[in-house]
Amino acid sequence: MNTPNREHYVDKLLVDRVLRGDTQAFGIIIQNTQCLVAQIVHRMIRGAEDRKDIAQDVYLRAFHKLGSFKFEARLSTWIGQIAYNSCLSWLDKKKNADIREAVFHRSAGAFQDETEKQFSQKELSSILKTEVGNLPPLYQLLITLFHHEMLSYVEMGQITGLPEGTLKSYLFRARKQLKENLLSKYKKEAL
Repeated sequence: MNTPNREHYVDKLLVDRVLRGDTQAFGIIIQNTQCLVAQIVHRMIRGAEDRKDIAQDVYLRAFHKLGSFKFEARLSTWIGQIAYNSCLSWLDKKKNADIREAVFHRSAGAFQDETEKQFSQKELSSILKTEVGNLPPLYQLLITLFHHEMLSYVEMGQITGLPEGTLKSYLFRARKQLKENLLSKYKKEAL
């Protein structure tokens, strides 16, 4: 059985079990998706307590809406979309519309990694993590989903609701801003 069909089968089996009242099956769904949800929430929301509340809300929403899941995408992608939408709702409720606006309108571009030779992997990883954390929330999320979670543009589009061209453009801008931030903080010779 190939991987996409196997994942679809496992998703269907877990959803059916949950809908029949098997709470342990929902625990498995949480285990399978908690890393993705944590990545999304962590990249979009600053406060640790708020992150916990939103993550709990994501799974409550997923549990209540599970009967409406249509299997048009992977279950993890669907839950990722719930996480993304929950973060956007929270940002709107907290009057952080200015953050959202900045996320969608900031310009940036491609980050070309020519620095690994001069830094140890650990140092570079720490610097990149810090600098990615300084990007606007959507840019952080897109870099994380694409480079860390290795999701396709289609999957990222399903999570964010953004068209593929827009995702490519924002990812390009995120990389450019990341590069500019790195170059402004670290001497070119050091990088």
